[in-house]
Amino acid sequence: MLTHAGLVLISIAIGAMVGAAGVGGFFMPPALTLLMDVTIHEGMATSLFTFIFTGVVGTFYFHRKGSIDWSLAWPLCLGAACTGFLGAWVGHQLSTVTLSLILAAVILIAGVYTLSTVSRCWTLQLPDDARSQQLTMAIIGALTGFLSGLTGIGGPALSVPLMVLCGSSILPAIGVGQVLQIVGALSGSAANLRYGSIDFGLAAFISAFEIVGVLVGGFIVHRVRIVLIKQLVGGLCLIAGCTFILRTL
Repeated sequence: MLTHAGLVLISIAIGAMVGAAGVGGFFMPPALTLLMDVTIHEGMATSLFTFIFTGVVGTFYFHRKGSIDWSLAWPLCLGAACTGFLGAWVGHQLSTVTLSLILAAVILIAGVYTLSTVSRCWTLQLPDDARSQQLTMAIIGALTGFLSGLTGIGGPALSVPLMVLCGSSILPAIGVGQVLQIVGALSGSAANLRYGSIDFGLAAFISAFEIVGVLVGGFIVHRVRIVLIKQLVGGLCLIAGCTFILRTL
């Protein structure tokens, strides 16, 4: 009972971080391995599957708020659709230790970057012409889709930092990331279905509370300073990454 209560709170918190800052999905795979005693492969596959549904809800909410730039969303999603399956396939070829360390490294990098962008000292600029912007988004989408399929984390956890790095404003980046969640998770889950590693009952339980969190996070991000959210998420990433490395080793 306590384990499931903890999973409920974690699912809501992760959903809120995905909706509010675009990052947070990387917490679910390690949470499942710690709380539900599943393998890292099953935890990643189950986690990724839940982001199909949080992506649908997040996309609907952010679209209604006018926070999605669809001209950037479609090339981003196209890139992710092409690589999500490949990432999930590669993940199944790796050992549990290797995959765990990759996930921990991604979490740590995301945390460091999230904190570094508080001052916006690392940002570049998107190209001026539409074709170059779309090519940039397609490359970001391809990288995001591969890593999302590989590690089971939600697309926004990777696409939002990359888009901000390239000069995008944070709110549109989070909005586009909601759309990317759907495509990346669908592509990666198609590969995971082939290997039979998704716990659908657990995924349904998690998704229900993640959706609540996404709506809460989406409400928050349109009303508070994003700097506060970045600081919180960045700090949590560093703690989670270090904890996961220590547990793996």
